[in-house]
Amino acid sequence: MRRSLGEHVFDASNAVFLILLSLVTLYPFFYVLIASLSDPAWIMQVRGLIWYPKGFNLEAYRLVFLNPSISTGYLNTLLYVVLGTALNILMTSFGAYALSRQNVMWKNQVMFLIVFTMFFNGGLIPTYLLIHDLGMVNTRWALIIPTAMSAYNLIIMRTSFLSVPVSLEESAKLDGANDFTVLFRVILPLSMPVVAVMILFYGVAHWNSWFSALIYLRTRELYPLQLILREILITSSTESMMTSVGGADKTPIGETIKYATIIVATGPILLLYPFLQKYFVKGVMIGSIKG
Repeated sequence: MRRSLGEHVFDASNAVFLILLSLVTLYPFFYVLIASLSDPAWIMQVRGLIWYPKGFNLEAYRLVFLNPSISTGYLNTLLYVVLGTALNILMTSFGAYALSRQNVMWKNQVMFLIVFTMFFNGGLIPTYLLIHDLGMVNTRWALIIPTAMSAYNLIIMRTSFLSVPVSLEESAKLDGANDFTVLFRVILPLSMPVVAVMILFYGVAHWNSWFSALIYLRTRELYPLQLILREILITSSTESMMTSVGGADKTPIGETIKYATIIVATGPILLLYPFLQKYFVKGVMIGSIKG
């Protein structure tokens, strides 16, 4: 079927619009990358858009990686992401499996209570008092246990589990499988796209989390990377990284340190996303459409 002139114009307009939208979205990150690799004095003077690094300089990255707070924050963030995401997937899988089975009593009422928490919660002060009374303030568990399960992600995974034929579960139980065997050997292997989406959702949330650490943590050795990044960007606390820099150069190198820290903090999660992207749309669609 031949396409009309209007359809070609419409497709071309969409392509131009999406290209411009992509440039607007990507340029801020590109600017930060170029600024982190450029001469600090030039960055302080330049105004407007920049498209290439001038006076290629890796001194900011050297100072960032020599900073013990950055390395400690990296290790803490990796620990929070791995432990937190593993607990999130486990708890969400258990909840989704229980609420997707046909013979579970009061599952609709329990689902209503879970959805209710998406609209109403106790607030910051009651939550802090609860964490304090549980003895988790200034501990790593304060960043892992309270966020063990997301109601929104539970709904997506539950809907995905509902799409698995009941006959598979029945045949597995006829062979002597219990609920744990059905979940880990039948349901989850058939739901890997939605599991990948859950890993992406939970992993990015843990990686970007800083507010909970700001509220519950007191010891700097427990700080995640994002809280260290916040200190550098908002309070301009770059003095500890500039001990080897001359006094006249401290201000410009301090600016490029901020840019380099942003790249170091966001780079890993940006590199991970392409490997999970192919599961993203498929997993969300499986979790949102039942049939």
